[in-house]
Amino acid sequence: MTMTDESLPEPDRIEGAPHPRDATQLVGQSAAEAAFIDAYTNGRLHHGWLLTGPRGVGKATLAWRIARFLLTHEPDTGGGLFGDAPPAPQSLDVSPDHPVARRMHSGAEPRLFLLRRAWDDEKKRLKTVITVDEVRRLKSFFQLSAADGGHRVAIVDAADELNTPAANALLKLLEEPPPGVTLLLVSHQPSGLLPTIRSRCRELRLTTLSPADLTTALENAGVEVENPTALAALSGGSAGEAIRLANLDGLQTYANLVSLFGTLPRLDRPSALKLADSAAQRGNDTRLDLVLTLMDTFLSRLARSGIMGPPSPEAATGESALFTRLSPHANAARNWADAQATLGARARRGRAVNLDPAALLIDMILKIDQTAGQLALR
Repeated sequence: MTMTDESLPEPDRIEGAPHPRDATQLVGQSAAEAAFIDAYTNGRLHHGWLLTGPRGVGKATLAWRIARFLLTHEPDTGGGLFGDAPPAPQSLDVSPDHPVARRMHSGAEPRLFLLRRAWDDEKKRLKTVITVDEVRRLKSFFQLSAADGGHRVAIVDAADELNTPAANALLKLLEEPPPGVTLLLVSHQPSGLLPTIRSRCRELRLTTLSPADLTTALENAGVEVENPTALAALSGGSAGEAIRLANLDGLQTYANLVSLFGTLPRLDRPSALKLADSAAQRGNDTRLDLVLTLMDTFLSRLARSGIMGPPSPEAATGESALFTRLSPHANAARNWADAQATLGARARRGRAVNLDPAALLIDMILKIDQTAGQLALR
């Protein structure tokens, strides 16, 4: 397996959590695991698998579990010593003491290739896409590793990051796969992939995690939180997003947003300016991205409230009462949904052209205040 230097950042790792290769358990995705085991035991092991679902629900962890399983379980070729087949596997679990598991942990398993964004030595940062050069290295890996015998596995994390030449090169491998090879493609947005790539893979769709499963996933990752129920509500059932929010004090930031928007439609402008200034400090893009994400989450939850009623559980104290007041019916919900779409596009444009962050945030907050004022007059 080709890995980058340990001192370099890994694009497929969530900050504050173990890398998926080190996760010994996968929580809340038993249906996806069972579907793969069924295909394996019934001789329907496809050469290409597309692991889909929201970010942070365990797709990469499942890919690594499948890879460990395949590299430690050679397909049965004719039964046991007396013609009886070995018992069918019941899970993808592999002992961490297994030699393959140890080599995978250290990045030294010769039959596994990890395809991900590479490090740009010239710009001293991770590349923004997976390039065709990386896919060519994958093709060379298959050619060289064939001499070792045994099954070979490649993990693509994430397939959404393939640029057009790289996607076309990977498609050729999927169309004419080498013998004894399994390709595992992680995708957060499969609709953006080439239709021909999707059609040549079998899909395993992972779902969002329940609050109980999310709490277990956070415990397994060594992340301690004071209010896992609120974090589950705010993260949308994504363990990855929950870890990010926990690391960045996202619950408190969201509570501050709820408090600020509690003054609508008579916006507390000094508090709005304070929030914008705190999120727009030079060099703190992480904080700005967090606030923009949470504003989008607020509007999404607010719009749904007008259709489905106030959220339960709350992600912040007073959220339900505020939503009942601002989005009491379906017409209000449509207005808030329109505002979410408009402001989401505005945020993306502003970030793309490096608009002053404070000005961008104030503009968005004023638009929210304007929408609340218009609804109050109806």
